[in-house]
Amino acid sequence: MDRYSRQIRFPGVGPDGQRRLQAAAVLVVGVGALGTHAAETLVRAGIGRLVLVDRDVVEWSNLQRQVLFTEADAAAGLPKAVAAAARLRAIDAACRIDAHAADCSRAFLDALPVLPDLVLDGTDNFATRYLLNDWCARRQRPWIYAGAVGAEGAAMVVPATGPCLRCLWPEPPAMADVGSCETAGILAPAIAAVTAFQTAEALKLLVGAEPVRGVFTCDVWRGSYQVLAGSLQPAPDCPVCQRRSFPALEAAPTSAVTLCGRDAVQVDPPRQHGLDLDGLAARLRGSVEALDRTPHLLRFAADGCRFSVFPGGRALLFGVHDPLRARALYDRWIGSS
Repeated sequence: MDRYSRQIRFPGVGPDGQRRLQAAAVLVVGVGALGTHAAETLVRAGIGRLVLVDRDVVEWSNLQRQVLFTEADAAAGLPKAVAAAARLRAIDAACRIDAHAADCSRAFLDALPVLPDLVLDGTDNFATRYLLNDWCARRQRPWIYAGAVGAEGAAMVVPATGPCLRCLWPEPPAMADVGSCETAGILAPAIAAVTAFQTAEALKLLVGAEPVRGVFTCDVWRGSYQVLAGSLQPAPDCPVCQRRSFPALEAAPTSAVTLCGRDAVQVDPPRQHGLDLDGLAARLRGSVEALDRTPHLLRFAADGCRFSVFPGGRALLFGVHDPLRARALYDRWIGSS
């Protein structure tokens, strides 16, 4: 216990809180910028079991802000979950770490060998966040939302009994409204600020302390940090909190299929409405290469892949053969909401 002596001396944790941390299991969904910061903090705090899931591989552009990865990981194209787990085991061999290079789907969540005490959001898309929201509500587990773009970030605790993400956003916000790291960039301090709040709240929940009620927001470039108290309120017509239905658990999953004889994957999301190709083209202009809007589709190149996107949201990704990688690239550049 000498390893955690400074943490135990803090009155909010103490010996009993440390024992609770060592008995806890946490699921981290997405092991990128948010997930690597959060996972390292929890492992260093003495968490007993950590489950990591991410479908993507380490790239050179990740090294600016994704703290568990090295140049060797990027050169080898290691799966993020695998590379992160190796680094975390070197930090604390006593922590049980389960690494999954997989898509976080309902099937994956339902097949977890242990029900986590807490779920941390490290994703970059709202489709997965709504899935976590509904799955956690059904399983009566708290989760902590986090997101960052540019110099700004936000995070909030979603209690097991609500209010939930759907109370704040009944429908996923449009990509044009929230932006992405690919189009707006990202500063590492924004990630650090958001995950500092996220992991502090995680420790509080795991030791039995009362979490912050409200949405934390920050702009590290302007030096603005605040908690919007009362900003997360129960919605009287929320399908999850009020009617106990879980739309994200019933939604058809996005299909990603390798095309036979071609170095390409088709990604076909279950969209309710057509994709605005003109709006997508305007958002991507200046961030991608070879952008070409034709009467029938939108073509562009990014991350060593060529995209052909059709009005319904279906896309062909050339230069990639792994469906998980194709899903990650699709969500990164086109969006999943």
